[in-house]
Amino acid sequence: MRRPALAMPGWLPLDGFLLALVATVGLAALLPVTGQAAVVADDTTTVAVAGLFFLYGARLSARETTAGLAHWRLHLSVLACTFVLFPALGLAAGALVPLVLTPQLHTGLLFLCLVPSTIQSSIAFTSVARGNVAAAIVAGSLSSLVGVVVTPVLAGLLLGASGGFSVGSLLSIALHLLVPFLAGQLLRRWVGGFVARHRRVLGYADRGSILLVVYTAFSHGMA
Repeated sequence: MRRPALAMPGWLPLDGFLLALVATVGLAALLPVTGQAAVVADDTTTVAVAGLFFLYGARLSARETTAGLAHWRLHLSVLACTFVLFPALGLAAGALVPLVLTPQLHTGLLFLCLVPSTIQSSIAFTSVARGNVAAAIVAGSLSSLVGVVVTPVLAGLLLGASGGFSVGSLLSIALHLLVPFLAGQLLRRWVGGFVARHRRVLGYADRGSILLVVYTAFSHGMA
């Protein structure tokens, strides 16, 4: 059943999840998690995201996963937008310096245009929009894996930054995201029915993982 939107007179309907995101940012600004609690929050977020990918693996059939892998036009489009279009927009934003952006803000904006979106956010938002989750998992994972190599190269060319390829980043993506998804696929025969009967739980996991990521990220920024 579709969740009701919160309507405001004269405004477009406001989704409850959007309000939750704003509230999460406000909470992180007022009560940021710091110290040892921040470590616990980061670990909790990692476990929650891994659990989310396990649930997706248990939910999606092998046919859906294979179809997602074969959607090559989508994957090329995502890679082109991530590593060509957005860097170009970041460079074009240099025209706003110094009238709108300071040089430091433009540097930060340009760097933001060089990195792929987080996989969990890409997939969770696709699920919320009732899109092709299997294709989003493949596209998000592929762009993050490519970004491990391409983002440092772009940063070196456009920002003069130093850095390089990180095997640890590849292993982290595989361990925290791909392995749980594959485990869900392997165990789907036994747990797939349970997950299908409790689809609402998966929806809460979608939104909850994003809220956790937003809260911890903004807490780090405030700290």
